[in-house]
Amino acid sequence: MQQEMIFQLLKQIEDGKITAQEAMADIQMQPEMLVGNYADIDMHRALRQGMPEVIYGEGKTAGQIAGIASAMEKRGVTNIMVTRLSQEKADQVAQEIALDYDPVSRIAVVNRQETEAEGKIVVLAAGTSDLPVAEEAAVTAQLYGNRVERVYDVGVAGLHRLLHRLPVLEDANVIVAVAGMEGAIVSVVGGLVACPVIGVPTSVGYGANFGGAAALLSMLNSCASGVSVVNIDNGFGAGVLASKINKQSKHRSQD
Repeated sequence: MQQEMIFQLLKQIEDGKITAQEAMADIQMQPEMLVGNYADIDMHRALRQGMPEVIYGEGKTAGQIAGIASAMEKRGVTNIMVTRLSQEKADQVAQEIALDYDPVSRIAVVNRQETEAEGKIVVLAAGTSDLPVAEEAAVTAQLYGNRVERVYDVGVAGLHRLLHRLPVLEDANVIVAVAGMEGAIVSVVGGLVACPVIGVPTSVGYGANFGGAAALLSMLNSCASGVSVVNIDNGFGAGVLASKINKQSKHRSQD
């Protein structure tokens, strides 16, 4: 939205309808915005990356989250994402600013605006216990304007479940594969499809899983080529990376 606004302002300059000074005042080119004594918002994030700065909810008070989101909304920022937000804190924030909250992904959105979905990302979860991380990836990718298809509970303990969904995977531009335990699903998927695969290890598992370290090391040592891996439980990072890959695929297909 901000990129489109700037394009229109530049077009008006080109057409001689406004001066550069007027456009500068309109666009409010300050690259940062201080909020109280606790936040300095990067207002050019959307120009560089296509989405505004994301608010990380853990460690912030409800008042701080509401203050940052309110300041961004007043500057016309849309689809303001708050990640890792508990239900209790979301309820507190909602008393100060309107938001949409998803308790599974723990993501809230302020000033939501629907975007046209592009391409196709498949978010795959090995088990139902991996859904919070998988949904964090899926919701993030959707907010970045991607078409997302979910394939859940298809772990290697019942490999036929995954093979049954293979046509869905083969049609994707990128796959996010989320798994705890030993994380074997990433190697399996990486050996079945031609598109990039992003592995997301989760902290789901018994003692020897070491809080996700076992799945992380398994994915890093995958024998399937073309697999990348993000940090443990980092569904948000996987969703952003998948979005960039998906949109690059779209641009290449148009060249």
